[in-house]
Amino acid sequence: MTTRKELSTNSMNRKELMDFCGIVYSMDILSGRWKMVILDKLEPKALRYNEIKQLLPNVTDRMLTLHLKEMETDGLIIRSALAEVPVKVTYKLTESARALVPVWKALDTWGKNHRATRKKGI
Repeated sequence: MTTRKELSTNSMNRKELMDFCGIVYSMDILSGRWKMVILDKLEPKALRYNEIKQLLPNVTDRMLTLHLKEMETDGLIIRSALAEVPVKVTYKLTESARALVPVWKALDTWGKNHRATRKKGI
């Protein structure tokens, strides 16, 4: 992923909107093709990297690693490394991310309904 220049108009507008609007802030943190799916898969229990990878067979290692790091930095998941040989790393949702569960369940329902409506041509 490329980084934005901090003084670019794009970066300044992004920061201004994120400070101004909670929806924009939320969408910025949750944006990414796989982030919501990863969060959904972590909802029932903590998972290891390979378990997440098996649940998302089309995600690349690079993208999964990138999203997991971003979500850890953003306070959505907790990465726990157990002192074993080999090291056992698990990922689980934070309480902040758990508060989003009803939101993404509602989005899932809305998306399925909207997709069905669009397929019917309505």
